[in-house]
Formats: sequence, structure tokens, C-alpha cells
Amino acid sequence: MKIFKKVQIRKCDECTIQHEQISSIDLMERAASVCFEWIQNKYSDEYTFYIVCGKGNNGGDGLALARMLLNKNYKVEVFIIQSSSDFVEDTQINFERFPESVYFLEGDDFEIPEGKTVIIDALFGTGLNKPLQGAAEKIVSKLNSIQAIKVAIDIPSGLLADELPKEDQTIFYADETLSFGFYKRSFLHKEGAKYVGNVHIMDIGLNEEFIQEEETDNYIIVNKDFIKEVKVRDPFSNKGDFGKAVLIGGSYGKIGAITLSTRAALKSGAGLTYALAPECGYGILQNSVPEAMFISGGEKYIEKADLPSKDCKIGIGTGLGTEDQTKKVLKDLLKQASEPLVIDADALNILAETPEMLSLLPENTIITPHPKEFERLFGETSSTMEQCELARKKAKENKIIIVLKGHYTTVLLPNGDCYYNINGNAGMAKGGSGDVLTGVITGLLAQGYEPDLAAMLGVFIQGKAGDYAAEKYSQEAMTAQDIIECLSDVFLELRKGEGKFCKCGVI
Repeated sequence: MKIFKKVQIRKCDECTIQHEQISSIDLMERAASVCFEWIQNKYSDEYTFYIVCGKGNNGGDGLALARMLLNKNYKVEVFIIQSSSDFVEDTQINFERFPESVYFLEGDDFEIPEGKTVIIDALFGTGLNKPLQGAAEKIVSKLNSIQAIKVAIDIPSGLLADELPKEDQTIFYADETLSFGFYKRSFLHKEGAKYVGNVHIMDIGLNEEFIQEEETDNYIIVNKDFIKEVKVRDPFSNKGDFGKAVLIGGSYGKIGAITLSTRAALKSGAGLTYALAPECGYGILQNSVPEAMFISGGEKYIEKADLPSKDCKIGIGTGLGTEDQTKKVLKDLLKQASEPLVIDADALNILAETPEMLSLLPENTIITPHPKEFERLFGETSSTMEQCELARKKAKENKIIIVLKGHYTTVLLPNGDCYYNINGNAGMAKGGSGDVLTGVITGLLAQGYEPDLAAMLGVFIQGKAGDYAAEKYSQEAMTAQDIIECLSDVFLELRKGEGKFCKCGVI
């Protein structure tokens, strides 16, 4: 799924009007209709709807929606911001079509009762290009103070589609956002995401040819991208056909991390899995992951790395530690490596201490930093979007794949493309979740998946396994081990190809 900038979204609307033989007023009616259907399915007529409209196209959507609700005997009140500007043409038409009176607002001089109340924000859409001020700011501040269900049409008023807000900006706090056609990029970063609530992508029949041909470098990862990409296992295959994964890590007190990575690689389908860890972890690994083979890397930390063969895929860093000898092992591995690796945790911290080692990374190596690890590697930024842009730059410069972990984990490719993963949940914000991701991606690499696909498929699978774990155990009680156990649920769904678990919310 593509993410477009607001100018591209406007072009898409214009292209739809031009090529689909539909007028702009009818496209507005279509947009209002899908919102009406969503609302009708979610809320009973016990609720009273207060729809707050601007004079632009977003206000026209709101007025059309208000008419549809009223025609179905919902209780509806409409407020319109008073301003010196006139209604745009289509909004003027919907204003004239609305059969009841409306209230014009000059500021916070209005009252909305709490209780069975739904406030619908149709003040400003993606055309907004500056923070709210004056009457609009007062109206939105008042709306935010009212205890009610809050729904934004297309985008919460005050939020810009392509930029993140400053901390002191006034923006409508929505519980639900009904976004037409596409995610806006600001929805996918924590500074903007807190305003949108649950995002629902509303299919309003925009021109498919335009969507296919229009270029972008930002995408959403959805399950349909992978159904056809998951490798089908030949019934006559053997373990050697599914590659060798070597997980290198662990140190005294951190054997749990390498155990999780090793188990995750196994559960992701690697044919042969090895744990290269210090001797102090031998008993733990052999008992916890009996299917994996143990390779000694030292006594209490990694002092050497004797690989089982040249054709293995390496994931290194989980629980690794940063001992001087361990740093030397990592450097020697990188000097000898000709194939992409997966690098995480303490291996990233070692790279941050010796940034010249970045030049040793083979092309398409996958690094998986969380925000602080990324900061140590590449420097501070002022926002998550700025950090994402820096990651895009560094992925291109170093010809590597950066998996920037977070609520919406992003995968930055060497060609400059950015893919957002939108599954997963806050229950995964616990120690060990990243170790699982390292194992999953390494296991996929071992099976012959190309690095870019292994990274994207890996974050998708791990995130969805986390969603299954949260359903079974709760976000509070779930652990990284539960994520591993739920990997099978994800693979079963991908095999079925039923697409039941895509959270993109397309209607």
C-alpha cells in the first residue's frame, strides 16, 4: 500500500474525477457515504451526533454525512466555523442540501452535552498548511475538553499530512479517523499518531491506474504483499534445502537473549540452526533449544567464532556483550563476510564505538536498531520522522537495510524506499522482543529469502505473532517466548492466504 503526499492525494482526486466520469460533488457524496456506512455499523441511534464543519471540502464531507444521518433518523446537530471566507463550491451545495438549520461558531461559544455523544470533526482536511489559530484553535480546544466519542473525517483538524506537529500545537484528538484512500505519513509517527486513534482506510473508488503509476518512496506493509512470496516447501526436500542459520551472541547473564534468537530462527523455518555462544550457556541452550547445535565461542563471552560452513547466514549481537575480544571477533567476521548478515543489540553498540567498521558491512546487511541504538550509531534527531529520514539516508550511503524498531517499525532499503509495518502492539515493548526479530530475519535469510524481503517479512511476521500473543495472554502478561510460540499461527494464516489479519482497515 502506497503512502502519498497531500499534493499527490489531490492529484489522485482530480484524476478520478477526470477518468472515472464522476463529478467532484459526486465524489464528495461517495466519501460521505462510506463514512455513513461505517458509522451506521458502529453506533446506534441512541447517540447524538455533533458534526463540526469548515467551509472547505472537509466541511462538505461533514455536511453530506450529516444529511445522510438525519435521513436515517439519527439525532444530528451541525456547527460551522464562522469565517470571512466563502464555502467552496461543493460545500456550498451540501450546505444548501442540508434540511435543518446549522449553528455558526466564532469561537468556543457553544455547548455539547456529554454522554451518548459522538463528535465528528470535519473542520479541516489535508489542505491545511499551517497550525490552527484564532477561532479554529478555540473550537478544537473546546472539542478536546468534552468527554465524548470523537471521529475525524480524513484527518484530525490541525494535523498536517506530511509533517509532524510541535508539542504546543492544538490538534483534534480523535478516537477514530476515517481516512480516504491512504494513510497519511503523519499517522505513522508517534508525534502524530496520538491524535488519530484507530485509523480506518475508506475505499472511495479512487483511480487505480493513478495509484499504480504514481511514484512514492513510502509504503505500508500489508499481508497480501507476502502471501505469494512465502516459499512453498517441496515435499521431497530435506533439512539441507532450508539453509543454515548461525546465531552468535550471549554472555554471562545474557544467555536468554541468544536462546530467544535461536528458537525464533528454528520456528521461522531454518533447516539447520546453530547457537554460537559461550560455554556458560551450554546447558541452557541444549535444554531450551534441543534442535539447535551448540558451538563454543569462549567461556563467559564470545572470544572466537568458528563457523560450521561458509554458506551459513549469520545473526549476531543478541546478549553479545562488548568485551575487547568480542569486538575483535565481530571485526574479523565482517572482514571475512561476503554475504549479508543480521546485526543487532551489542553488535550495533560495538559499531557505534568504532564507526569505521560500518564500511566493512557487506551490501544488503540488515541492522535492527531501536531508536537509542540508532542514535548512538548515526546521531541525534529532533523527531521520529527526522530519524526515519536519516535512516533512509544512511541505508543508501552504506548500501544496507535498516530495520528501525518502534511501534510502527520501519524498513529502510538501499534504494531509498521506506516500508512501515503497522501490526504489533505495546505488549511487545519488553526485553527479548528484538532478540526474536533477529532470529526470525536470520531464519528467513537462511532459507534463501532476499535480504529486503527477509527484513520486511520478518518484521511483519514478528509483529503479527505479537498480536496473536496479546490476544492469548494480554499485552501485560505476554512475553518474548509467547511471540515465538505464536509464529506458527502467522505462518498458518499466510499459507491459507485468507488475509484475515491485515490491520490496514480498508473498507
